[in-house]
Amino acid sequence: MQQEITINNQTILPGENKSVILNDYELHTKTKIEIPVHVINSNKPGPTLLLSAGMHGEETNGIEIVRKILNRDEIKNLQCGALIAIPVINVVSFLYGSRDLPDGRDLNRCFPGSKSGSLGSRIANDLMKHILPIINFGIDFHTGGAKINNYPQLRCVFDVAENLALAEKFAAPLIIDSTYREGTFRHEAAKKQKPILVYEGGESMRFDYLAINEGVNGCLRLMQAYRMIDLDLPNNPHVKISKDTWIRANLSGLFHMNTANGAFVHKGDLLGVICNPYGDVEHKILSTVDGYIVGINNQPVVNEGDALIHLGIAG
Repeated sequence: MQQEITINNQTILPGENKSVILNDYELHTKTKIEIPVHVINSNKPGPTLLLSAGMHGEETNGIEIVRKILNRDEIKNLQCGALIAIPVINVVSFLYGSRDLPDGRDLNRCFPGSKSGSLGSRIANDLMKHILPIINFGIDFHTGGAKINNYPQLRCVFDVAENLALAEKFAAPLIIDSTYREGTFRHEAAKKQKPILVYEGGESMRFDYLAINEGVNGCLRLMQAYRMIDLDLPNNPHVKISKDTWIRANLSGLFHMNTANGAFVHKGDLLGVICNPYGDVEHKILSTVDGYIVGINNQPVVNEGDALIHLGIAG
């Protein structure tokens, strides 16, 4: 028999689908902000999966992925295990459509947090205290930053066998070897032996339906692999990226990208051009390696030194 789940003194029984509140936080206006958590607890034992999004308030693609997952009939009737879904972790920043919290902090650098610290530290502490102990593994959904469009990709640590096994079950188009960063949810979860992988797709404040669909399908493949759902899903080809590099602008001007995001390119291939706005200069941007385009800067006006094209090298 599946066990009951308790989140901040709120109990979800086997066979129960329920929305609970992670915690509430008071702003300077005395406004109460709550973080809803959706829990689907099946009747049969199995893994507990976390799907989280909205760590940064402008990362709308991940929020849409989790919303779509929650609306599927096979998810509402899990065959085993449990799903913990937090569509919007950073409710405050989501209200403002901003990346950072009102005090300028990045929530994903506030972990493990503190119950008496800043707003970000308190939210991080609640995730570590109430969510992390009850899950087996999770996917945390993100997007590129302002005007940075990431091709659908899953980031994990290749040297950790369980990380790579989860990534291959999810099977995003690109699987990137990505080391841990201090203060992140993924890093602190790893210290507790709770693998959380980061999915990146699209750019902030803009729906990217390729990224959304790949994220939804990856979640379904992962849940099917653990028999949480019964769904016929085709295998998804994926490439493992072991190294990466950025191509930067070596002069300022108007940037035109000539190659599609996600494409494989050879060293020396023309990727784009930077043009002088007055029409008398055009500088070609050539690939420095054989690899895949994993991210593009969509900023049309660039300055010397700006990161333009993110390239991943398979291996």
